[in-house]
Amino acid sequence: MPMQVIETPTIRMPRLGLGTWPMKGAECTAAVESALSLGYRHIDTAEMYGNEETVGLGLAASGLPREEIFLTTKIWNDKTNGAAIRTAFDASLKRLATPYVDLLLIHWPSPELDLPDALAGLAAIRAEGRAKAIGVSNFPPKLLQRAIDCGVGLACLQVECHALLDQSKLLEICRANGMALTAYSPLGKGNAPNEPALQAIAQKHGATAAQVALAWLLAQPGIAMVPKAASPARQAENLAALDLKLDAADLAAIAALPKDRRFVNPAMAPDWVNG
Repeated sequence: MPMQVIETPTIRMPRLGLGTWPMKGAECTAAVESALSLGYRHIDTAEMYGNEETVGLGLAASGLPREEIFLTTKIWNDKTNGAAIRTAFDASLKRLATPYVDLLLIHWPSPELDLPDALAGLAAIRAEGRAKAIGVSNFPPKLLQRAIDCGVGLACLQVECHALLDQSKLLEICRANGMALTAYSPLGKGNAPNEPALQAIAQKHGATAAQVALAWLLAQPGIAMVPKAASPARQAENLAALDLKLDAADLAAIAALPKDRRFVNPAMAPDWVNG
């Protein structure tokens, strides 16, 4: 099946990728190698995951040319300025055993973050060719707009996004500024497929409820997603969502679901998430 991509002036990203949290060690390496063998070309990791080295081993074991793989990593929020981000990123590249990443993100905001300096640090790394694109993760609308207004050319926002959580404000900001949105936990930590509405749609299409949840995101322009899947069978199931086309009745039924369920709780004050 052809891999769908998001393409903007600042990023070209496969819409379905592999999330690697919380996999580690041999399981993580095997999952990355398996996903790439099945046709995935987008791998998501982070400094905080503690698995960059094993992700790198999976990339190497795949035998694929580096330029065929879209690789994202994220710098944790205890690095609050450009210099600290640079030091952390140097270590990330060493662990990943790659000369560059395709997307580099600030993982979470923090009250101590020097936003202009941190973003300038990201932009400097991009200018050196060590990150092809830059962005942020888990930024609420007001802070995202502040980051965009710094003028460094952000390419992507990564946030929790699924059929049970409304992220329309963030998506509107991203679309207005030519940014992609990457959904993590696109299955709502396994909760979305338990919804009767998704199960009914799945039965109608001869699909799984998880595939319906992913297809709902794929029906929305500008959204990529990185579901975690350790087994080849689950990876293949998620990949098959690319071929599932929901009709207007399906989309309306999913739109009618409550959209107030967040499953990833941040380690900072709620206003940093919801403000």
